[in-house]
Amino acid sequence: MKNPSKMLTALATFLCVLIGPATAEKATFMVSDASGNPVKDAVVMVAAEPGAPPVTFSWPLEMKQENLTFAPYVLIVPAGADVKFPNFDKVRHHVYSFSKGNKFELKLYGKDESRSVKLEKAGIAAIGCNIHDTMVAYIRVVDTPYAAKTGADGKVVLDLPTSAKIATVWHPDALPTETKVILPAARTVPVPVTLKIKKHEH
Repeated sequence: MKNPSKMLTALATFLCVLIGPATAEKATFMVSDASGNPVKDAVVMVAAEPGAPPVTFSWPLEMKQENLTFAPYVLIVPAGADVKFPNFDKVRHHVYSFSKGNKFELKLYGKDESRSVKLEKAGIAAIGCNIHDTMVAYIRVVDTPYAAKTGADGKVVLDLPTSAKIATVWHPDALPTETKVILPAARTVPVPVTLKIKKHEH
């Protein structure tokens, strides 16, 4: 008769492989400024672990140009994604990024035209228009599926592995731009995050 202990060990190993990475739990983050006001467009990220799902997101991977403004102000995309830059303005735009690892230039194009660019490197792409200096936006390129940004209420909910320990909160107008947050063992209460936000216009 086979050793029952060895059989149980083999079964447990098989189940771990079959099930994959640790189960996920919802974690809620509440991001505010020093005055207690909710902070919109704060990106919350947790590093991917072995066996993590593919890096895909439900929102459109596009940065619109409309009313002489980039929209959204902050966009999250997977590394290697093709990002669209449609122009809905009556004037032409010349879109560019000088950010290391994600430099590009989309020369003048007009209304109802669109261009696209592949952003390869995880990091930040600061976006500008060579014609309209007030147009500024940011693309956070990530290599983890555990990323999302806060809404107008400063809230964001992520499905995170139970083994996750640290989250990174990033905002282009925060000082410093990145803040590390230790995740509590119990995910039943929101994780508060306070950022020092500099004044900006967008």
